[in-house]
Amino acid sequence: MRTVDLIQKKRDGKELSTEEIYWLIDGYAKGDVPDYQMSALAMAIYFKGMSTRETSDLTMAMVGSGQQFDLSAIPGIKTDKHSTGGVGDKVTLILAPLVASFEVPVAKMSGRGLGHTGGTLDKLESIKGFQIERSEEEFIKQVQDINIAVIGQSDQLVRADKLLYALRDVTATVDIIPLIASSVMSKKIAAGSDAILLDVTVGDGAFMKTIEDAKQLSRTMVDLGKAVNRQTIAVITDMSQPLGRAIGNRLEVLEALDIMQGRGREDITHFICELAQLMLDLAGVTKSLDEIKEHLVNGRALDKFKQMVLAQGGDLDDLFRPSTAACVTEVYAEKTGYITALPALEFGLYAMRLGAGRAVKTDLLDFETGIVFDKKVGDSVEEGEIIAKIYSNEKIDSKGLTNFQKNVTIGEEKVIPKEIITIIR
Repeated sequence: MRTVDLIQKKRDGKELSTEEIYWLIDGYAKGDVPDYQMSALAMAIYFKGMSTRETSDLTMAMVGSGQQFDLSAIPGIKTDKHSTGGVGDKVTLILAPLVASFEVPVAKMSGRGLGHTGGTLDKLESIKGFQIERSEEEFIKQVQDINIAVIGQSDQLVRADKLLYALRDVTATVDIIPLIASSVMSKKIAAGSDAILLDVTVGDGAFMKTIEDAKQLSRTMVDLGKAVNRQTIAVITDMSQPLGRAIGNRLEVLEALDIMQGRGREDITHFICELAQLMLDLAGVTKSLDEIKEHLVNGRALDKFKQMVLAQGGDLDDLFRPSTAACVTEVYAEKTGYITALPALEFGLYAMRLGAGRAVKTDLLDFETGIVFDKKVGDSVEEGEIIAKIYSNEKIDSKGLTNFQKNVTIGEEKVIPKEIITIIR
């Protein structure tokens, strides 16, 4: 078997056999198939696509390319959650401890942010001392003890995907459904959980720009999960504006803490509770939205979050510390009306330029910088009222303020956003 023949086969729109896919992935993980040939194959897949069977074979070949976690020592149905990325997405910080507060084990491996999308690990590392590296034994023991752990992906987990993802990122082959689906689900399957909630974001700040593409990706991933006996649900959620109030690592932790004390915006609080209800249902636990919200209000979810922080070396005294950004610049409404648009991509990139995100993987983050919105889409606003605060370590000049203001749209008619668009089972 020759790699060049398989590249040509896919280039010509033909299906690769199961044996051919496993041979390619095994060879790539071992270093026998070079990057330049895998790049060519990824581009061929980008233009010619993959069948359902090919995508399934690719997923399982990548699962078999590295370590697989065995979570059978943890009692109960182990749950996991994945988001396809967005702006201000602090969902895991709240959802994981909320679900765990109902004695449902949450065994989660998370990623870092790149570009305009924020990473859960980066947010957690804004807490002094928090350690994201854990061995399989430590990971399992922590979930056994407190029902929750959120850690970084092991270097040995799904080795082929780790290599292929880095390659796709620099060859413009990220946003193709078979490669996204196989990348996400190979990691989720190898991580060992029994039940998986997929948050598939769609809109301006997401990889999926249309509902049709989001539905196709969701259906593909749900079917991949079910094919290997993982209970899987996908929720398509709106990412046309930033999620919640805050963008930026320390700022998002502080917002998450507010939500876990019953002080969050009603829209994001309700959204988190809806996701928790679905995740609990996957674990066979039926709870009303009122019962779930009570765990936010009464501090049970916060207690579980604190237990996780402590278990992973975090400093509880540092947890509630405000941002230490040198400058806080207030942004005021230029007219009276309703906020009708806050494009997630533009504000994600703005926060990235402040230091809250990475343009490339080697960039160092400034955990303290970012944006906090006082007003979101659907809110009324008076001329001169504060819309947002920019947290930076350098003074925002008039050009920077203008660049921010131009992305805030104020209209005369109220727009009512909807976080959850549809559910794919």
